[in-house]
Amino acid sequence: MSLDDHAEDLASDLGVDKEEVKADLENLVEYSVPVDEAKQSLRRKYGDGGGGSSEPSQTDVADVSTEDSNVTVTAKVLTVGKRSIRYQGNEQVIHEGELADETGKISYTAWEDFGLSAGDTITAGNAGVREWDGKPELNLGESTNVAFEDDIEVPYPVGGDADLADLEPGDRGIDLEVEVVEVERKTIDGRDGETEIKSGVLADESARLPFTDWEARSEVAEGATMRLEDVYVREFRGVPSVNLSEFTEVAPLDRELAISDTGTRMTVRDAVETGGAYDVEVVGNVVAVRDGSGLIERCPECGRVVQNGQCRSHGDVDGQDDLRVKAIIDDGTGTVTAVLDDERTEEVYGGDVEDAKAEAREAMDKEVVADEIRDRVVGHEYRVRGNLSVDDYGANLEVSEFERSADAPADRAKSLLAEVAE
Repeated sequence: MSLDDHAEDLASDLGVDKEEVKADLENLVEYSVPVDEAKQSLRRKYGDGGGGSSEPSQTDVADVSTEDSNVTVTAKVLTVGKRSIRYQGNEQVIHEGELADETGKISYTAWEDFGLSAGDTITAGNAGVREWDGKPELNLGESTNVAFEDDIEVPYPVGGDADLADLEPGDRGIDLEVEVVEVERKTIDGRDGETEIKSGVLADESARLPFTDWEARSEVAEGATMRLEDVYVREFRGVPSVNLSEFTEVAPLDRELAISDTGTRMTVRDAVETGGAYDVEVVGNVVAVRDGSGLIERCPECGRVVQNGQCRSHGDVDGQDDLRVKAIIDDGTGTVTAVLDDERTEEVYGGDVEDAKAEAREAMDKEVVADEIRDRVVGHEYRVRGNLSVDDYGANLEVSEFERSADAPADRAKSLLAEVAE
């Protein structure tokens, strides 16, 4: 919807001159006020139906809803992050994090610098509400009044210190102590043209996660142990990903970190309940090998699996032969589909693509390759390591290691029974 359309709707609702409303709306948007917040500000200015408008009543954090337009809350600042974004073609520095009272916590974005620090207790009057990732988020903007209050107690930790295992997409203003275990420099097509970044894997005592350093700092090097202050977390391929902005402070650590070489061992149920996890390990039985396994064809343009010579994105293509396994793993707590790439599949199958093509030609049936793999793996217990993603279609584990389990079945049974008894 254009600004002209927004202005026309407002003028009609409020019974005032459209051009006057449009001028005010353009002025607010020019100063980087979000359109929805600008409209609410004008509703307060003119008053619905020309009458006055009272300030929103005090609301508990737990009661803030995406149905609210504006609220007033008193809460403690848990975290404060800072980064720049591109908004309506301009660079905009925002402050963001979480607020909490005794009833709950909520994320916020401050479009102005209100001087917030972790541990402050504030009353945010006339704060806008928007939906972010399906949840309400407070918008503190030009029309918001922020007052500092006496301290309140909240049942949440104050400050950004966190372990990698506890991070979720949407976290902001987070502080970490980590080791860089993998890193590479890349050139990408960024918002200002070609941009140098660094990406790789961070680790601490709790987990491993991918990261991106948008400033490509020299101190972010393989083997370095660092304290990172003010990072934010996004979702990347179904798992949390740590992002270092231009405002992230990086300092060397004066201690060693006990980094494990193994993935985080979890039951399938616990892994799936995370909603997505990086470098996890499960142990379970292969109960089936799904269709679409064995000798397959991929689109040479996008790498998607080709069905009957057709790619969903590129139509009629000359598919390239490849190997894949989609194995269903069951550990008694749940199931997950383990997806093996060509290298892992060659290990299971005992041959490469050319061997598979030869077997398929001899049998005049591609499915013979998948059947061979089923005979080898179904009914056996495996230790499976990789990155887990969970979506509406189920849970998939992109496999980095796929080995016959050395766990004692009796010990595993006792562990499962103990968990059920809890």
